[in-house]
Amino acid sequence: VDVAASAARSAASYAPSEIPNIRPLDAIFPVTVEPIDPPSTMSVGKPVRVQLLVVNHGNKVQNLQLQMRLPLMKGVVICGQSFQNLGEIPPEGGSRVASIMLVAMAPGLFFVRGCFVVNLNSGMEIK
Repeated sequence: VDVAASAARSAASYAPSEIPNIRPLDAIFPVTVEPIDPPSTMSVGKPVRVQLLVVNHGNKVQNLQLQMRLPLMKGVVICGQSFQNLGEIPPEGGSRVASIMLVAMAPGLFFVRGCFVVNLNSGMEIK
């Protein structure tokens, strides 16, 4: 994550004419969400707490909400409240850790999808 924030700052320090056809990282990924030490296995029907690192790579403070949307989840579902207000996250690498509870619904491999971040000030969805 520090590498991403550093790349965003570095790319932003060049004039657009110096980097043709390349968008700064913060324009491509203004906010990232990644699991912190996710479980390697889950038992069907048993809730597991997973921590998520939410990083603001942009150049402005963002008031963010993390949303887990059930219709997009396959094989695993959120247990409990499906959204969390993260508050204002500082720019250029500022972060928050959010905890969610996931429940495996069937044995086998699955992907956790349906995670969205919404800027509560602008209403903009960051997928």
